[in-house]
Amino acid sequence: MTGRAVSVNGRSVHAEESGRGTDWVVFEAGQGLGRTCWDAVLPLLADRARLLTYDRAGFGRSGRTAQQPTVDDMAADLVALVGAVIPEPAPLILVAHSMGGLVARRAAESLGPRLRGLLLLDPTPEHAPVYDTFDRTAAKVDRAMGVTQALVRFRPLARLVSGNIRRAFPADTYATMLAEDFVPAGIAQTRKEFKAAAAAIPRFRAEPPGRPTCPTVLLSAARPVKGRERQHAVIAEHQRRWTETLPDGRFEEVDSGHFLQAEQPGVVADRVTQLLDRAPGRHAPSA
Repeated sequence: MTGRAVSVNGRSVHAEESGRGTDWVVFEAGQGLGRTCWDAVLPLLADRARLLTYDRAGFGRSGRTAQQPTVDDMAADLVALVGAVIPEPAPLILVAHSMGGLVARRAAESLGPRLRGLLLLDPTPEHAPVYDTFDRTAAKVDRAMGVTQALVRFRPLARLVSGNIRRAFPADTYATMLAEDFVPAGIAQTRKEFKAAAAAIPRFRAEPPGRPTCPTVLLSAARPVKGRERQHAVIAEHQRRWTETLPDGRFEEVDSGHFLQAEQPGVVADRVTQLLDRAPGRHAPSA
Protein backbone atom coordinates (compact mmCIF):
# COMPACT_ATOMS: atom_id res chain seq x y z
CA MET A 1 0.00 0.00 0.00
CA THR A 2 1.30 3.47 -0.85
CA GLY A 3 1.05 5.87 2.04
CA ARG A 4 1.73 9.53 2.56
CA ALA A 5 3.16 11.82 5.19
CA VAL A 6 0.54 13.90 6.99
CA SER A 7 1.49 16.86 9.16
CA VAL A 8 -0.28 16.80 12.53
CA ASN A 9 0.48 19.31 15.29
CA GLY A 10 3.99 19.90 13.98
CA ARG A 11 4.71 16.18 13.72
CA SER A 12 4.76 13.97 10.62
CA VAL A 13 2.84 10.70 10.59
CA HIS A 14 2.73 8.08 7.86
CA ALA A 15 -0.87 7.27 6.90
CA GLU A 16 -2.25 4.68 4.50
CA GLU A 17 -5.74 4.65 2.97
CA SER A 18 -7.46 1.67 1.43
CA GLY A 19 -10.91 0.24 0.80
CA ARG A 20 -13.87 1.95 -0.81
CA GLY A 21 -17.23 3.34 0.15
CA THR A 22 -18.68 6.37 1.88
CA ASP A 23 -18.07 5.17 5.44
CA TRP A 24 -14.70 5.46 7.18
CA VAL A 25 -12.93 3.23 9.70
CA VAL A 26 -9.87 4.54 11.55
CA PHE A 27 -7.46 2.21 13.35
CA GLU A 28 -5.39 3.07 16.44
CA ALA A 29 -2.64 0.58 17.26
CA GLY A 30 -1.53 -0.56 20.69
CA GLN A 31 1.74 0.33 22.32
CA GLY A 32 4.82 -0.55 20.30
CA LEU A 33 2.83 -1.30 17.14
CA GLY A 34 1.79 0.65 14.10
CA ARG A 35 -0.26 0.44 10.93
CA THR A 36 0.96 -3.07 10.06
CA CYS A 37 -0.78 -4.69 13.04
CA TRP A 38 -4.08 -4.32 11.13
CA ASP A 39 -2.89 -6.18 8.00
CA ALA A 40 -5.11 -9.21 8.55
CA VAL A 41 -8.26 -7.12 9.15
CA LEU A 42 -8.08 -4.66 6.25
CA PRO A 43 -8.81 -7.08 3.36
CA LEU A 44 -11.97 -8.21 5.14
CA LEU A 45 -13.34 -4.66 5.18
CA ALA A 46 -11.99 -3.36 1.85
CA ASP A 47 -15.36 -3.67 0.09
CA ARG A 48 -17.26 -2.14 3.00
CA ALA A 49 -15.58 1.17 3.89
CA ARG A 50 -12.66 3.53 3.50
CA LEU A 51 -9.90 2.42 5.88
CA LEU A 52 -7.26 4.61 7.52
CA THR A 53 -4.22 3.20 9.31
CA TYR A 54 -1.13 5.08 10.45
CA ASP A 55 2.07 5.00 12.46
CA ARG A 56 2.09 7.30 15.47
CA ALA A 57 4.87 9.90 15.47
CA GLY A 58 8.18 8.21 16.17
CA PHE A 59 7.13 4.79 14.87
CA GLY A 60 7.48 2.90 11.62
CA ARG A 61 7.58 5.24 8.64
CA SER A 62 6.52 8.32 10.60
CA GLY A 63 8.92 11.10 11.44
CA ARG A 64 11.10 10.69 14.51
CA THR A 65 10.49 12.89 17.50
CA ALA A 66 12.76 13.71 20.43
CA GLN A 67 10.02 14.80 22.82
CA GLN A 68 8.34 12.70 25.49
CA PRO A 69 4.74 12.35 24.26
CA THR A 70 1.66 12.20 26.44
CA VAL A 71 -1.54 10.27 25.80
CA ASP A 72 -3.16 13.66 25.17
CA ASP A 73 -0.54 14.36 22.48
CA MET A 74 -1.31 11.05 20.79
CA ALA A 75 -5.05 11.74 20.96
CA ALA A 76 -4.55 15.22 19.51
CA ASP A 77 -2.54 13.74 16.64
CA LEU A 78 -5.30 11.22 15.95
CA VAL A 79 -7.94 13.95 15.87
CA ALA A 80 -5.75 16.11 13.62
CA LEU A 81 -5.17 13.16 11.28
CA VAL A 82 -8.91 12.57 10.99
CA GLY A 83 -9.38 16.25 10.20
CA ALA A 84 -6.66 16.21 7.56
CA VAL A 85 -7.66 13.01 5.76
CA ILE A 86 -11.39 12.41 6.19
CA PRO A 87 -13.59 15.04 4.54
CA GLU A 88 -16.21 16.78 6.64
CA PRO A 89 -18.79 15.76 7.68
CA ALA A 90 -18.13 12.07 6.95
CA PRO A 91 -18.75 9.91 10.04
CA LEU A 92 -16.31 7.26 11.20
CA ILE A 93 -15.85 4.15 13.29
CA LEU A 94 -12.76 4.09 15.52
CA VAL A 95 -11.01 0.79 16.29
CA ALA A 96 -8.32 0.73 18.99
CA HIS A 97 -6.16 -2.00 20.47
CA SER A 98 -4.79 -2.19 24.04
CA MET A 99 -3.09 1.10 25.03
CA GLY A 100 -4.63 2.61 21.92
CA GLY A 101 -7.88 2.47 23.88
CA LEU A 102 -6.62 5.27 26.14
CA VAL A 103 -5.79 7.33 23.06
CA ALA A 104 -9.14 6.58 21.40
CA ARG A 105 -11.19 7.44 24.49
CA ARG A 106 -9.42 10.78 24.84
CA ALA A 107 -9.78 11.48 21.11
CA ALA A 108 -13.49 10.61 21.25
CA GLU A 109 -14.10 13.73 23.32
CA SER A 110 -12.95 15.89 20.39
CA LEU A 111 -14.39 13.82 17.55
CA GLY A 112 -17.91 14.46 18.82
CA PRO A 113 -20.86 13.41 16.65
CA ARG A 114 -18.57 12.33 13.79
CA LEU A 115 -17.72 9.28 15.89
CA ARG A 116 -20.51 6.79 15.14
CA GLY A 117 -18.98 3.72 16.78
CA LEU A 118 -16.06 2.62 18.94
CA LEU A 119 -14.50 -0.85 18.96
CA LEU A 120 -11.94 -1.51 21.71
CA LEU A 121 -9.73 -4.60 21.57
CA ASP A 122 -8.64 -5.85 25.00
CA PRO A 123 -7.89 -2.52 26.73
CA THR A 124 -7.14 -2.40 30.45
CA PRO A 125 -9.49 0.06 32.22
CA GLU A 126 -7.68 2.58 34.39
CA HIS A 127 -9.36 1.38 37.60
CA ALA A 128 -8.09 -2.20 37.25
CA PRO A 129 -5.91 -3.16 40.26
CA VAL A 130 -2.96 -3.90 37.97
CA TYR A 131 -2.48 -0.14 37.82
CA ASP A 132 -2.36 0.33 41.61
CA THR A 133 1.42 -0.09 41.64
CA PHE A 134 2.01 0.72 38.00
CA ASP A 135 4.69 3.32 38.74
CA ARG A 136 6.97 0.58 40.06
CA THR A 137 5.98 -1.76 37.24
CA ALA A 138 6.75 0.93 34.69
CA ALA A 139 10.24 1.46 36.11
CA LYS A 140 11.01 -2.27 35.85
CA VAL A 141 9.61 -2.50 32.33
CA ASP A 142 11.61 0.52 31.21
CA ARG A 143 14.85 -1.06 32.47
CA ALA A 144 14.01 -4.27 30.60
CA MET A 145 13.20 -2.34 27.42
CA GLY A 146 16.48 -0.48 27.75
CA VAL A 147 18.24 -3.83 27.45
CA THR A 148 15.98 -4.77 24.52
CA GLN A 149 16.82 -1.49 22.80
CA ALA A 150 20.48 -2.47 22.81
CA LEU A 151 19.84 -6.08 21.80
CA VAL A 152 17.77 -5.31 18.71
CA ARG A 153 20.81 -3.81 17.01
CA PHE A 154 21.66 -7.44 16.31
CA ARG A 155 19.05 -8.90 13.96
CA PRO A 156 19.05 -12.48 15.30
CA LEU A 157 18.44 -11.09 18.80
CA ALA A 158 15.70 -8.82 17.45
CA ARG A 159 13.90 -11.93 16.20
CA LEU A 160 14.38 -13.57 19.58
CA VAL A 161 12.97 -10.71 21.68
CA SER A 162 9.99 -10.28 19.31
CA GLY A 163 8.97 -13.94 19.42
CA ASN A 164 5.46 -13.23 20.72
CA ILE A 165 4.83 -10.92 17.76
CA ARG A 166 6.31 -13.43 15.31
CA ARG A 167 3.97 -16.14 16.56
CA ALA A 168 0.85 -13.96 16.43
CA PHE A 169 1.12 -12.12 13.11
CA PRO A 170 1.39 -13.28 9.48
CA ALA A 171 4.95 -13.79 8.25
CA ASP A 172 4.97 -10.85 5.82
CA THR A 173 3.51 -8.52 8.45
CA TYR A 174 6.08 -9.66 10.98
CA ALA A 175 8.91 -9.09 8.50
CA THR A 176 7.84 -5.46 8.14
CA MET A 177 7.45 -5.05 11.90
CA LEU A 178 10.91 -6.49 12.43
CA ALA A 179 12.42 -4.04 9.95
CA GLU A 180 10.52 -0.95 11.10
CA ASP A 181 9.49 -1.35 14.75
CA PHE A 182 11.96 -3.75 16.35
CA VAL A 183 14.90 -1.43 15.83
CA PRO A 184 16.57 0.81 18.44
CA ALA A 185 14.52 3.88 17.46
CA GLY A 186 11.28 1.89 17.60
CA ILE A 187 12.03 0.45 21.03
CA ALA A 188 13.03 3.92 22.25
CA GLN A 189 9.63 5.21 21.15
CA THR A 190 7.87 2.27 22.81
CA ARG A 191 9.62 3.22 26.07
CA LYS A 192 8.33 6.77 25.70
CA GLU A 193 4.79 5.55 25.09
CA PHE A 194 4.94 3.23 28.09
CA LYS A 195 5.96 6.20 30.24
CA ALA A 196 3.12 8.21 28.70
CA ALA A 197 0.60 5.51 29.60
CA ALA A 198 1.94 5.25 33.15
CA ALA A 199 1.63 9.02 33.57
CA ALA A 200 -1.90 9.03 32.13
CA ILE A 201 -3.38 6.45 34.51
CA PRO A 202 -3.56 8.72 37.61
CA ARG A 203 -5.17 11.42 35.48
CA PHE A 204 -7.66 8.99 33.96
CA ARG A 205 -8.53 7.76 37.46
CA ALA A 206 -9.00 11.27 38.83
CA GLU A 207 -10.80 12.69 35.78
CA PRO A 208 -11.87 9.95 33.36
CA PRO A 209 -12.57 10.92 29.75
CA GLY A 210 -16.22 11.50 28.97
CA ARG A 211 -18.05 8.23 28.39
CA PRO A 212 -18.58 7.52 24.70
CA THR A 213 -22.20 8.10 23.72
CA CYS A 214 -21.85 6.21 20.43
CA PRO A 215 -22.32 2.42 20.23
CA THR A 216 -19.25 0.90 21.89
CA VAL A 217 -18.07 -2.72 21.76
CA LEU A 218 -15.26 -4.03 23.95
CA LEU A 219 -13.74 -7.34 22.87
CA SER A 220 -11.91 -9.09 25.70
CA ALA A 221 -9.22 -11.69 24.96
CA ALA A 222 -10.38 -14.88 26.68
CA ARG A 223 -7.02 -16.69 26.55
CA PRO A 224 -4.67 -15.38 29.24
CA VAL A 225 -0.91 -15.64 29.26
CA LYS A 226 0.12 -18.73 31.22
CA GLY A 227 0.57 -17.87 34.88
CA ARG A 228 -1.55 -14.70 34.69
CA GLU A 229 -4.97 -16.31 34.79
CA ARG A 230 -6.07 -14.59 38.01
CA GLN A 231 -4.91 -11.14 36.90
CA HIS A 232 -6.58 -11.71 33.55
CA ALA A 233 -9.91 -12.57 35.19
CA VAL A 234 -9.79 -9.38 37.27
CA ILE A 235 -9.04 -7.24 34.22
CA ALA A 236 -11.89 -8.88 32.30
CA GLU A 237 -14.29 -8.07 35.15
CA HIS A 238 -13.21 -4.42 35.09
CA GLN A 239 -13.64 -4.36 31.31
CA ARG A 240 -17.17 -5.64 31.79
CA ARG A 241 -17.95 -3.11 34.52
CA TRP A 242 -16.68 -0.18 32.45
CA THR A 243 -18.74 -1.26 29.44
CA GLU A 244 -21.84 -1.49 31.63
CA THR A 245 -21.47 2.20 32.55
CA LEU A 246 -21.94 3.25 28.91
CA PRO A 247 -25.27 4.30 27.44
CA ASP A 248 -24.74 1.91 24.52
CA GLY A 249 -21.99 -0.52 25.43
CA ARG A 250 -21.40 -4.21 24.88
CA PHE A 251 -18.80 -6.53 26.42
CA GLU A 252 -17.81 -9.70 24.60
CA GLU A 253 -15.18 -12.35 25.28
CA VAL A 254 -13.33 -13.72 22.26
CA ASP A 255 -11.31 -16.92 22.01
CA SER A 256 -7.99 -15.18 21.45
CA GLY A 257 -4.81 -13.95 23.01
CA HIS A 258 -4.13 -10.24 23.39
CA PHE A 259 -3.56 -9.58 19.68
CA LEU A 260 -7.15 -10.10 18.57
CA GLN A 261 -6.63 -8.35 15.23
CA ALA A 262 -4.06 -11.01 14.29
CA GLU A 263 -5.63 -14.07 15.91
CA GLN A 264 -9.30 -13.32 15.19
CA PRO A 265 -9.38 -10.82 12.31
CA GLY A 266 -12.75 -12.14 11.15
CA VAL A 267 -14.36 -11.36 14.49
CA VAL A 268 -12.86 -7.86 14.50
CA ALA A 269 -14.05 -7.18 10.95
CA ASP A 270 -17.52 -8.53 11.75
CA ARG A 271 -17.92 -6.23 14.76
CA VAL A 272 -16.75 -3.25 12.69
CA THR A 273 -19.39 -4.13 10.10
CA GLN A 274 -22.05 -4.31 12.80
CA LEU A 275 -21.09 -0.84 14.01
CA LEU A 276 -21.18 0.50 10.46
CA ASP A 277 -24.66 -0.95 9.98
CA ARG A 278 -25.83 0.71 13.19
CA ALA A 279 -24.73 4.18 12.15
CA PRO A 280 -27.63 6.67 11.97
CA GLY A 281 -29.43 6.57 8.65
CA ARG A 282 -28.23 3.05 7.88
CA HIS A 283 -30.02 -0.25 8.14
CA ALA A 284 -28.53 -3.67 8.67
CA PRO A 285 -28.87 -6.00 5.66
CA SER A 286 -31.87 -8.29 5.68
CA ALA A 287 -31.28 -11.85 6.88
